[in-house]
Amino acid sequence: MSSPTLSPVKLTLFIANKNYSSWSFRPWIAMKQKEIPFTEHFLQFDEATGHAHFIEFSPTKKVPALRIEREGEEMVTICESLAILEVVADLFPDANLWPKNIIDRAKARAFAAEMHGGFFGLRGSCPMNMRREIKALDLDPYSAGAVVKNVERIEQIWTECLEASGGPFLFGEFGAVDAMYAPVINRFEKYALSDRAVFQRYHDAMKSLPAWKEWEAAALKEPWIVEEDEA
Repeated sequence: MSSPTLSPVKLTLFIANKNYSSWSFRPWIAMKQKEIPFTEHFLQFDEATGHAHFIEFSPTKKVPALRIEREGEEMVTICESLAILEVVADLFPDANLWPKNIIDRAKARAFAAEMHGGFFGLRGSCPMNMRREIKALDLDPYSAGAVVKNVERIEQIWTECLEASGGPFLFGEFGAVDAMYAPVINRFEKYALSDRAVFQRYHDAMKSLPAWKEWEAAALKEPWIVEEDEA
């Protein structure tokens, strides 16, 4: 298990429904797979109130949020999945969340940022849904075109990375950039978006992770339905 570089730190990760919350999934799978100790704090989505109860722990009323507590220091809350992954990587450098090679690290961060700030067609039309039956969506031409472009670009990234690293993950060892693309694996699978070998290869590696299996098992047991995320 990795150790912080400074004084002991207590981490609390606030997340929402595991069936739907793709942003929660990203830091959770990274920290769990890397055996970084944290306390999970779960709350349900409440679309009717705009998740008003999230303000208790998140200034943005969004998940995930990471509370960082260290003896003798003021408690800090970090929002946004990518920022959470960055601070966790700094706190636990032995976890190797980013590649050690400078160029590889820059590429991994660029691809992670591209996921964080893009692919709106895919994310808007195909929300993460662990319980969903595998079935293609009947989309209008504009939406379908946006999804196809996103799928092509994502598979281009996966192909470039896996050919360079040899796999099984994008830069060889599972890391933060893989965590950022984890929900995309679910989307590609559940909405039948790809039959390419690169997807199947990466899909098999990701879904073999103990952390993935733990999250998915919990998601499948959830009884709650969020209509806005049922495509």
